[in-house]
Order: sequence, then C-alpha cells, then structure tokens
Amino acid sequence: MDSKNKFLSFNLGNIDTAVILLEKITEVVPISLTEICSVPQMHNYILGIYNWRGEMLWIIDLEEMLGYTSVIQEAPLTLKMMVIVVQAEGKYLGLLVRKLIDICWLDTDLMKSPDPQLFKSDIIPRLHGYFIGKSEDIIISLDANAIIKSPAWEIYS
Repeated sequence: MDSKNKFLSFNLGNIDTAVILLEKITEVVPISLTEICSVPQMHNYILGIYNWRGEMLWIIDLEEMLGYTSVIQEAPLTLKMMVIVVQAEGKYLGLLVRKLIDICWLDTDLMKSPDPQLFKSDIIPRLHGYFIGKSEDIIISLDANAIIKSPAWEIYS
C-alpha cells in the first residue's frame, strides 16, 4: 500500500512551513479582509463570517490560533489573502494563511509524532505530526479535523 499523500503547503509565520492533507481541503479562496463580516465578542483569531457560495463560512486567523503573530496585523485591509476551506464531518471552516507554497507528495510513514519540545502548546493539539524536509527543515502537518473541532470556535459553528 502506498503511504504517499498529497498535501497543500503554506507558510506559518515568517519561516515555518505547514501542510494540510489535500483531501480535507474543499477550496482555496482569495479574499480581502474587508469581505469578512466581523462578529463581536469572539476569540481574537476568529475573524468573522464570509459569504462563501451563498453560505456563512467562519474565517479564522490560523497563525494567531496556533500562537504565531496574527497575519492581519501586517496586512492592509484590501490585500487579497488566501483562505483554505477545510471540511470535516459536514462542517466547513476557512483558514486565513499568509502565503500558499505548493501541492506536494509526502510519505506519511515518515511522519514523526508531535514533540512538545519542538512546538508551542497552542499547536500540539492541532497536529498530526511533522516531517523533516529535504533541507532538514521541519514541515508541520496540521490536523484539519482537530482545527475544526477546536472547542474555542466549535460553539459558534
């Protein structure tokens, strides 16, 4: 059985690379922050609601959720940013990310278990694990299901 899977890779923060299993991604949508309707009294990383295909799609700042500096602090409101729409158990969530990199094949047999000494505590519950890249860099493998089921945002879905 082949253990290679397709992943979408993107930047987390200024130097880290993360991936999400392509089969968990419904669509990638370019949007500007002005297209997101903010909702008061939410966690900082919950940016608000976006009209996606006539449906309400919650948008979160993935970097801020994972303990990085917020993407939106550095971006002008009119700048088009990428939202990765992930799906699990009939629920959809938009993940605002800094920059998409590529689609890549990774061997899941080579994935290492999350190590608390390598990752911030905000990331650990949302990780499948990590890969070591060709240039010895760490590639963070995020768990779309765990992100969607995050207790902090799930009560609003």
